[in-house]
Amino acid sequence: MAWTQTHRLLTNRRQYDIGYRSHVLDDIATGTLDDSLVVLNGPRRVGKSVAMLDAIATMCTRQDVDSRQLIHVPCDGMRDRDLRRVITLGRALTTSVDTTGPHRRVWFFDEISDLPGWTSILKQARDLTGFGDDTVIATGSRWAGAEDIYGNLMAGRAGTGNRRRVRQLLPMSFRDYLVSTNPSLPQPPVVHPADLQSADTQSTLRELMFRVDEYDLAWQDYLTCGGFPRAVAEYTGTGAVSRAFSADVLGWLRTDIDPDSSQPSVPLLLAELASRTASPLNIRHVTDVLNYGSRGMLDRRLNRMINSHAVLLCRQVGDDGRPLSGAQHKLYLVDPILAWTPSRTNPSLPEPDFTQLTEAVLAVTLARRLDDLTEGRWADDDTIGYARTGSGAEVDLAPVLVATPSGSALTTPIESKWVDTSWQGEAKTINGKYGRGILATKSILDLDHNVWAVPAPLVALLL
Repeated sequence: MAWTQTHRLLTNRRQYDIGYRSHVLDDIATGTLDDSLVVLNGPRRVGKSVAMLDAIATMCTRQDVDSRQLIHVPCDGMRDRDLRRVITLGRALTTSVDTTGPHRRVWFFDEISDLPGWTSILKQARDLTGFGDDTVIATGSRWAGAEDIYGNLMAGRAGTGNRRRVRQLLPMSFRDYLVSTNPSLPQPPVVHPADLQSADTQSTLRELMFRVDEYDLAWQDYLTCGGFPRAVAEYTGTGAVSRAFSADVLGWLRTDIDPDSSQPSVPLLLAELASRTASPLNIRHVTDVLNYGSRGMLDRRLNRMINSHAVLLCRQVGDDGRPLSGAQHKLYLVDPILAWTPSRTNPSLPEPDFTQLTEAVLAVTLARRLDDLTEGRWADDDTIGYARTGSGAEVDLAPVLVATPSGSALTTPIESKWVDTSWQGEAKTINGKYGRGILATKSILDLDHNVWAVPAPLVALLL
């Protein structure tokens, strides 16, 4: 275990360690080894590599695992023939572990998604060699359309166990943030998205009535720093996210969105998306505003942002909770730091609005929960939706179909209005459309009407 004291990523974490640990690979690190294949996706800088190293460190302490079974493969800069050779040599060089009988290898392929054709290579190795009996974890920062992840890796090659095969590691949620920075503040139990207005939820919320202002302050802090672990550590320690980290985030986005674009291009696009969070995106108008010249250029960049886990897609849905074809989409930046990056790296650009940040965080929180309940919904762009009323008004997070123990149901509608007065006027749209729902407010808690007023941070915690 001496390697954990010297590994660069783990030693770097110590500079910004607030105690947060992702549990996304815990079932593999502590569970029975089988022939599972797991794909772990998420944005860069979120900690996928560190989560992988933590899993390896845990497995090294197990009495039933020989460290020679564990094969860690950083894939940056690899070519297809390099990957094939690593798989062949990795099994050949660890044959000594099989002297007392066959042992499964556990492969950790880090940032493999940058290697063209990686899914086909793993497919062939799973089909033709003993690699098909091993446990495989592959991480990546891009869900590239050219890689048929489901067809090549999930169709009969993801193992015989019941493990979750496609996973997301996203920035810290508001609940994660509170656990790390304000553990004394009570956290209500998580509620199923279809049961947000249950009697039990009502009782839970009433017990928190006198702590609403504390949640509001914590929420504003979270909206300022977001959930990337280093950003949270910097903000907690100094009261600000460093320009250096903002520059790192911008560098990731430039690499993934369009490495050949001009330097101001990505901040301008981020600022435009942040300012239009509350409305469906008019592609033609944004194309003109950003002077892209063609809609195709904007479409390509937005698709890359979605595939790089920087943006969440929100479709318009009908009353049955199903997406409507041909309708405009809404787009949400997946973390507040992405909305702050333009102004932090270029002071001439505007700072984001807290009302719009609140809507975006709630949207991402609900999408994460829906993906937790049904594997693959995030990757399939099939999570949240918005709805229009007959008069053209919008409900931010309309009911969508969700799995329950007794079948499928519709989620509770949510409208985001970050207000602390006159909330019932703001609730008319959602009340008129559904006759129920939750209005996410700044600091108002009122549970005595068809539509409940609930502070946004409590909505996020319930989800």
